[in-house]
Amino acid sequence: MKIIRHPRELQQLCMDWESKGRRIGLVPTMGYFHEGHLSLMDDCRKRCDKLVVSLFVNPTQFGPGEDLETYPRDEERDARLAEEHGADVLFVPEPGGMYDPDHGTWIQVPEMAKGLCGASRPDHFRGVCTVVCKLFMLARPKVAVFGQKDWQQLAIIRRMVRDLNIPVEITGHPIVREADGLALSSRNVYLTEEERRNAPNIHVVLRSAAEKAKSGTTNAETLKRFIRDELAAKVPGGRPDYIEIVDPETLANVNEVRQKALIAVAIFMSRARLIDNFSIEV
Repeated sequence: MKIIRHPRELQQLCMDWESKGRRIGLVPTMGYFHEGHLSLMDDCRKRCDKLVVSLFVNPTQFGPGEDLETYPRDEERDARLAEEHGADVLFVPEPGGMYDPDHGTWIQVPEMAKGLCGASRPDHFRGVCTVVCKLFMLARPKVAVFGQKDWQQLAIIRRMVRDLNIPVEITGHPIVREADGLALSSRNVYLTEEERRNAPNIHVVLRSAAEKAKSGTTNAETLKRFIRDELAAKVPGGRPDYIEIVDPETLANVNEVRQKALIAVAIFMSRARLIDNFSIEV
């Protein structure tokens, strides 16, 4: 595996691979790998000839007061794991290499970014779309794999690719969870022991709400009240940022669950902000 730090070097290598007919796959990450990241690499490895994994804590997707400086990092360990899971290149750029001092071009999907995580993180998805588009231009992938835990991100990137005619297949990989149901996240290290014991109940509550919907409780407000009450009882100390039921493709709020919908939540727990979701099919 080769570690590349300069964007132009990655682009030249991938253009060479492309000219030789190699199918390039990309897994964009911010590092501090867990089993969720590794499952994305394993998935993408099966879909490509050359696998590029990016490791970049992207400053433009962090808002004021967020954890840019304290975000967990361990490049040496990440490099070892990426190589073990089939990466041909680990791309580890510096912020100055990705953004010139006078950088002024941004990519947005504003309608899909205004709700859910975008409501409390208004510039987050502008940063995500911009950096992912830049990675597509550098790595020139035919396929890119993203985790379904960040469902809003996945839906927005799919829309960006469609609207801009970017020739890359976007694949969503199912949420990877701990044995007790907690969705894997690099930020889980922020949880206290008590919070870690209670956090798996987020998934328990979402699953219960989905069962209620299947059993006939299809009014979205009724389901959201149920989720809020259950979280208060089973995740003490957790403070909801949002509890929403949306269309899985457009992310628009739904009033009644008909056929497919997505329950999406974000919960503050002291230093951590945990997101999770659960698909409903009625």
